Amino acid sequence: MRIIAGTHRGRALTPVGQGDANAHLRPTTDRIRETIFNILIGGRVGVDLQDAVIADVFCGTGAMGLEALSRGASLAQFVDNGRVALGLVQQNITLLKEGDRSAVIKADARQMPPLKTPADVVFLDPPYGTGLGEVALERMITTQSLRDGAVIVFEDNAPAPALPSVQILDQRSYGGTVVSFLQKRPH
Repeated sequence: MRIIAGTHRGRALTPVGQGDANAHLRPTTDRIRETIFNILIGGRVGVDLQDAVIADVFCGTGAMGLEALSRGASLAQFVDNGRVALGLVQQNITLLKEGDRSAVIKADARQMPPLKTPADVVFLDPPYGTGLGEVALERMITTQSLRDGAVIVFEDNAPAPALPSVQILDQRSYGGTVVSFLQKRPH
């Protein structure tokens, strides 16, 4: 697992260890991560990551948020409640010396507190097929953790749920992964 582009391009991240099977971590592959960022920055979505505030929810290794920092985001807020995931994301933040632009939040995404800084871009990669992503997204909306117009990259094994507060910008399938690009409607 490596950072694809930006200031940390080519830097390897701490891998998920062999003994971590019980942690249920499923990092987004480099190829899918690169495709997501190509769609996010160019294509139909067209987000400017320069100085953007990121939320990486169900962050695992933190690869998505760290990739965004490498590409110019000003802050990445990493949310997870798994001991192994929190250890990995902290190791990767330290490895890339991104502590000043990172916040690690230990929280169950279903009950997570409001983000201190509302996000412009959210990476939401819940355990597949659990419905946790929808619950986490609704929680982020009700706690005003998303700016109006925020873009949500939602990974699951099915298309993102239809919610009245978001619109679907794009959807792509990659084997057993469906990536939905959503945008928060103004309230």
